[in-house]
Amino acid sequence: MESTAMEPVSIDNLSILYQSSDFIVVNKHWDVRIDSKMWYEKLTLQSQLKHRFPELADPDTYYGFRFCHQLDFSTSGALCVALNKAAAGSAYKCFKERMVTKAYLALVRGHVQEPRMTIRYAIGKNTTEGLTHMMCIEGTEGCENPKPCQSELIVLEHGLYSGDPVTKVILQPLTGRTHQLRVHCRAIGHPIVGDFTYSHKQDSGPYRMMLHAYYLRIPTSQELIEVSAPDPFVPTLDSNWAPQHAARQLDELIEELKGTSICAVEEERQESLLEEPGPEVPCQTEHLEAEEQPTACDQWLAEWALE
Repeated sequence: MESTAMEPVSIDNLSILYQSSDFIVVNKHWDVRIDSKMWYEKLTLQSQLKHRFPELADPDTYYGFRFCHQLDFSTSGALCVALNKAAAGSAYKCFKERMVTKAYLALVRGHVQEPRMTIRYAIGKNTTEGLTHMMCIEGTEGCENPKPCQSELIVLEHGLYSGDPVTKVILQPLTGRTHQLRVHCRAIGHPIVGDFTYSHKQDSGPYRMMLHAYYLRIPTSQELIEVSAPDPFVPTLDSNWAPQHAARQLDELIEELKGTSICAVEEERQESLLEEPGPEVPCQTEHLEAEEQPTACDQWLAEWALE
């Protein structure tokens, strides 16, 4: 019998992780776009939200809802939605000032030997004909305008997926590039299981791409948003996944990452107090969500920031 985690998306199977008067955090399905301009794509996260919360949709915004960050079409997990301009502005400030903590779960091909890795490949747009929807690392043919970026990888478990060796990992994007985690995993020789695009259309067996936004912490001025989207990569939900050896415990690791992030935020605040105030830079795409297009920054400020 197919588990609920593997069920296809529908208009009414929207999972809510957190809700207040200012924010909603959803557990985005692995097979739905946030929004689509294509007339035939009617089932989106936007339409799910309008179906569930019709009274909260704002006709003055492009999407109907103020999405605080982005997740790829094939990525599941925690996604924050602001319900008014003030809330959106405070969330944007957290992203801009690098106060947000994000941690993704992934199954990657092969057994990663190092318990922890820092991946620093610069990433640019792929200009090769037929591959312009993809990103690439510096030094590869057709890689345009690569920019420095950094991801952290920590091994959780080694095991098998449908009989093939895989590793369950925690990924942290420390910079904001489109497809950063997917490109970085492929660059180190451990592509994400089910990533059809970055396997050059070879990895088509799994029912989904195994990348999940597990943990999200946004310390806004209104409230502290801190959520975990249930781990979908467990044998009880997907019998193809067979863990064999555990390296780290997920809960303990999240507590460690959270503590590190809180200390880093406090250090940045202390440093800022020592600096002379200068003109505010309204938009820095370096600090946006890891899988968000740079052009979204201007749109954010135009529609969602404080008036």
